[in-house]
Amino acid sequence: MPQFLGQEVHLIGNRLQIGDLAPDFTLLNKDLEKVSLSDFPGKKKVLSIVPSIDTGVCSTQTRQFNANLAGREDTVIMTISIDTPFAQARWCGVEGLDKAIMLSDYFDNSFGKAYGLLMEEWHILSRSVLILDETNTVRYVEYLEDVHSEPDYGTAIQALDEL
Repeated sequence: MPQFLGQEVHLIGNRLQIGDLAPDFTLLNKDLEKVSLSDFPGKKKVLSIVPSIDTGVCSTQTRQFNANLAGREDTVIMTISIDTPFAQARWCGVEGLDKAIMLSDYFDNSFGKAYGLLMEEWHILSRSVLILDETNTVRYVEYLEDVHSEPDYGTAIQALDEL
C-alpha cells in the first residue's frame, strides 16, 4: 500500500501488471488538445506518472526521463499528472522543456482510475513508471510505495532498451 505524507493511501482501480494491455486513454495536453494513447501507434511509450509537477521530486522525474530519452524516434515520453494543463504549460516554460508531452487527468480522473493510480484520499496520482511496447503491452512497471521517492531511472531505461 503506497504512502503519502507518511500515511497509507488507498488507490482506486487495479494496477496494471507486466503483460497487460494498457487501456487507451484521452487526456488534455498543455495546449488543451485531446491526446490518446492510440495517437502514438508503433512507438514505445514511457508513462511517467507524478502527483504534481510543482514538487521537487516530480519535477526531477520529468526532467530525468526527458533528458535521458528525448530524441529517440521510436519512443514517446508522457508525463501524466492531475495538474491543470495551464500549470503543466507554465512548468514546461520555466524548465525550457517546451516539447515535453505533459498530459492532465484533472477533468475526470479517468486515467488514474483505469490504471489503479488515483489516491482516494488526495485525488492525485500515485508516483509510478510504466513502459509499454509498440502494441501498448506493459513491459515494465515501477509502483513507488513511498510517493515522495524517485523511481529507478536506470532500471526503467534499461527495460526500454531491451524492447
